[in-house]
Amino acid sequence: MKKALITGITGQDGSYLAEFLLEKGYEVHGIVRRVAIEDKEHRLWRIKHLLDKINLEAASLESFPSIYNVVKRVKPDECYHLAAQSFVSYSFDDAFSTLNTNINGTHYCLAAIKDLKPDCKFYFAASSEMFGKVEEVPQTEKTKFHPRSAYGISKVTGYELTRNYREAYGLHASNGILYNHESPRRGYEFVTRKITSHVAKIKTGLEKELNLGNLDAKRDWGHAKEYVRAMWMMLQQEKGDDFVIATGETHSVLEFLELAFQTADLDYKKYVKIDPKLLRPAEVDILIGDSKKARKILGWKNNILFKDLVKEMVENDLSSLCH
Repeated sequence: MKKALITGITGQDGSYLAEFLLEKGYEVHGIVRRVAIEDKEHRLWRIKHLLDKINLEAASLESFPSIYNVVKRVKPDECYHLAAQSFVSYSFDDAFSTLNTNINGTHYCLAAIKDLKPDCKFYFAASSEMFGKVEEVPQTEKTKFHPRSAYGISKVTGYELTRNYREAYGLHASNGILYNHESPRRGYEFVTRKITSHVAKIKTGLEKELNLGNLDAKRDWGHAKEYVRAMWMMLQQEKGDDFVIATGETHSVLEFLELAFQTADLDYKKYVKIDPKLLRPAEVDILIGDSKKARKILGWKNNILFKDLVKEMVENDLSSLCH
């Protein structure tokens, strides 16, 4: 039985990946902070239904000895490094902790694997935010990086660390340059979930308005469930490589907003207010990925349409308020 180690197992991607790997017959281990184990109700809500099927390992991405000990104990065949401070807006408020956690955490994982389990296949969750002020549209694996946030900068560093360990030490290490991927498990601080949860609250009379920033920003939005499948596919290849994972379609925040309110039979113009405080100091205007390489080499493709993703998120938020 193959063993997988997932950092960030309590997050959106981690929870879907754990489900996927369990279905494939893996023994799944997930790294979590000790405080999460002590507060299961709030911190482990995405994986509550999996707790009797997975193994949780207490460790911190800020501590090399704790990561080292987990790798030594588990001896994974595959390691999926998904954990990061991933909220872009927050990375402007606290760039130091974003850089520290994201860069060092990646380096600790790679160093521990190199020393203890060099045949372990490693996946790094890179990000479309690395492209930032884009040099070309759409973006491919060869597009130059121009990150516009501490988060984007930290991901470029993690990407280069992963590539360096692959080239210098022969590790099977892959970078997944994933574009925005959402689901009903998305955190409430992200704009997509902020919109769908507020639509549900407005519909049920719990809220009267929704404050947002830049409605013109365009993103390539897919479903997280389909993107975790791509992560696994990368680690089944003969050697590590870098792949853009995206739908190839772009939609604005305004489009997402309109669809979300339409799903609940509401007119967004009556409820949405623009708050200048929510505008980022440096905005990434348009991200759209070209995943030809992943489609050709991995055989990956997305099937869930943008409108169906928005509908699923709104209906899930409505349903959770009505029960």
